[in-house]
Amino acid sequence: MIIGGRAHNIEEAELIGKAGFPFAEISIADPKVFYDEELYVLRRISGTYGLNYLAHGPEEGSAWETEVLRRELLPHIQSLIDCSSELSIPLFTIHFWLDKRFLDSNIIEEKIEILKEMSIYAAGRGIKLCIENLSEQFSDFSHAFDLIDTLGMTLDIGHGELLTEKNTAYDFSCQCLERIYHVHLHDNRGGNSPADDLHLPLGEGTIDFASILFDLKKKGFDKTITIEVKPNHLLSGKEVIEKIWNRKDIIEKG
Repeated sequence: MIIGGRAHNIEEAELIGKAGFPFAEISIADPKVFYDEELYVLRRISGTYGLNYLAHGPEEGSAWETEVLRRELLPHIQSLIDCSSELSIPLFTIHFWLDKRFLDSNIIEEKIEILKEMSIYAAGRGIKLCIENLSEQFSDFSHAFDLIDTLGMTLDIGHGELLTEKNTAYDFSCQCLERIYHVHLHDNRGGNSPADDLHLPLGEGTIDFASILFDLKKKGFDKTITIEVKPNHLLSGKEVIEKIWNRKDIIEKG
């Protein structure tokens, strides 16, 4: 289990490197800005602190307009995947909403075809494309996983607390552990709207991280975890995770 921090800009990436984290999950949104302004600085930060990178793509825009997604988002994501390869980034996380409660089945089918093209393109460049759960349940992702061998998942435990009675992380880890390549951690108090996605420091909300992390560890998860909070709360979040992960009772039961 390797813990890193979320960087929404260059300054946060450097703070994460200075704090001694092994990786930063960086936002890549604009190829021109990346090549003109960010690539050189990110390479310098990596060399100075021994910092590796994962990547997070931009918001998808209107989740219902599949023609726009194919015409505009697909080539944009492909160009951002090319940017990621410049930094030898192994994993690229995207938001690509597939919740059947809100999207018609024909829209979902079209989106899965777009997602397949993204995933195959990434795999061809040695990058694992991972879809992040927003409000979805496992049943919303299962068809995409059946059709796209190359697709991975970023399990967002904070998002898993929203629009549900029980955090969806339990079901995802039970149903598709082999697809979970990465985890996001941040806290909230539950809720039913995007406004409830608070990204609080770990322990300031109501999510039962001990139970969820124990469940993941017991099932064999041992990959990367990004703490998605402000940089000044990253070290305390790391302490929370390590304290849970290294508990003797978890080791014995696992």
